[in-house]
Parts: sequence; C-alpha cells; structure tokens
Amino acid sequence: MATFPATPEPSYPATKASNPNVRLTQFGDGYQQRTTFGLNQNPKTWTFNWKNITEAESDVFETFLDARAGVESFDYTPPGESAQSKYICRSWNKTLNVPNRANFTATFIEVYEP
Repeated sequence: MATFPATPEPSYPATKASNPNVRLTQFGDGYQQRTTFGLNQNPKTWTFNWKNITEAESDVFETFLDARAGVESFDYTPPGESAQSKYICRSWNKTLNVPNRANFTATFIEVYEP
C-alpha cells in the first residue's frame, strides 16, 4: 500500500468533515426513527492546503495523486491524528503564484478496505 508523502506537512487550518450514513424513517405523527447504516458509517473527509511550498514538493504530491487517479487508496496520517487511515483523493489543484513556489490543495476521503 502506498503512503502519501509526510513532508511537508499541510498548512493550518486543515478541515475535517463528518457525514454519518444514517437511515431515517418518518412516521405520520411526527415521530422519527434513526439508525446508522453499515459497518463503517462515518468516513471522514479532510481538506488540506499546503501553502508556499516549492514547486518540486507540489510536483511530488501531484505525481503521487495522478498515479492513483482517484481510484486507488493510500495510507496517510492526518495532522493531530494518532493513527493512519486509508484515503482516496478525487480532487486536487496546484496554484503557482510566484516562480518556483506553489500552493497545493487536496481533499482526502476516508475509505474502508481490507
């Protein structure tokens, strides 16, 4: 399993979002019943920004993500987390504001695989 490069670390703030998979049954009298659906019902989505990194560092990230094409998962330990998880990345972008410096943004979606 490939591991996303650990350096440089992303800039702050990094955004972690949750969207639990919940099934809802609505009854006629306003009563509702909610239950989680699936074994791993709460995957996390992270949005990372790397600001003012070298263009070479951004090229390493871009090459890594291009090779996985939004399909193949990879391991990564987000900042402030104690354990690595598996993620896919379906969207990323690189901005060149000045020569040889870049900003890189990527969204990692947690996946559950054997």
